[in-house]
Amino acid sequence: MNKSFSLTLAAFAGLLAALPASAQLLINGAGATFPAPIYQKWFDEFTKVDSSVRINYQAIGSGAGVKQIMAETVDFGASDDPVKDTDLAGAPRPLLQLPTVAGAIILSYNLDGNPKLKLDGPTIAGIYLGKITKWNDPAIAGQNPDVKLPGDDILVVYRTDGSGTTANFTKYLSEVSPDWKRTVGAGKSVRWPSGLGGKGNAGVAGQIKQTPGAIGYVEMTYALQNGLPFADVKNAAGNYITPGIDTVVAAFASAKVDDQFRFSMINGSGDKAYPIASSTWLLVYAQQKDSAKGKALVELLRWIYNSGEHLLPDPGYVPLPPEMIQRALGVVDQIKY
Repeated sequence: MNKSFSLTLAAFAGLLAALPASAQLLINGAGATFPAPIYQKWFDEFTKVDSSVRINYQAIGSGAGVKQIMAETVDFGASDDPVKDTDLAGAPRPLLQLPTVAGAIILSYNLDGNPKLKLDGPTIAGIYLGKITKWNDPAIAGQNPDVKLPGDDILVVYRTDGSGTTANFTKYLSEVSPDWKRTVGAGKSVRWPSGLGGKGNAGVAGQIKQTPGAIGYVEMTYALQNGLPFADVKNAAGNYITPGIDTVVAAFASAKVDDQFRFSMINGSGDKAYPIASSTWLLVYAQQKDSAKGKALVELLRWIYNSGEHLLPDPGYVPLPPEMIQRALGVVDQIKY
């Protein structure tokens, strides 16, 4: 066999090896960092069901996810803050938002010994307003008489990117603190009075982990992944609640869902409801331009609601109530491709 024929065979073999990868249908998504770990798990599992599809998800924050789906640079967006009617009206064609999972936004901190703390809303707001600056401040010590608190400075950590987690956390602060509502307010991005920024839930968790005396708000999964302690938070009924599956489920009970699947779980009225809980949404167009991608996207959404939800519970995530899953499946069936 001559050298040129050998090279031709090698090139042909390389081409054959590349065919399966090139034949895969790529679906691109971007947005919220909160659901990124469970989404990655779901997407990996779905590709075992349909190996012809690959899903690429970029966890870049809710604000960026909404912008990208509006600009049609991705096939789906993701946001921890439901999109308002005025913003939906700016989409090039009808845009659907579908809830997927819920979880707790927790207050995590870096203190020697990882003590279990209790915090109420006014104290959390005071810390983020820069009015409570020491860990042994009476406002914290009074709620934690059995904890030996240091006199160290408190370093506040917050999100620097447009974030649904920030939107829900600042919504909570606005409900429990008139001072916060008047001076800072709620939104995906706000002007923080003080502190240190981190990008995404992972960035905030990383800053807390490496900074003694730090406190920050993250979705629970990221605290668990980093071995960080987190506080029990006093709810609207006056009870200190540990974030977890049961207490997020309890927060669902007071949520009022509109026809666009918008709802809030913040500061719910239930005795056992964790007060800083939120859901997360996928954003998809009702009319898909690419028929192959549209078909695959619908199959993915059906799989999430029929099978993915059953991969939960996970310590950081809570599945949707069964009636909401059925309602979401009805909307998925209306997507055209």
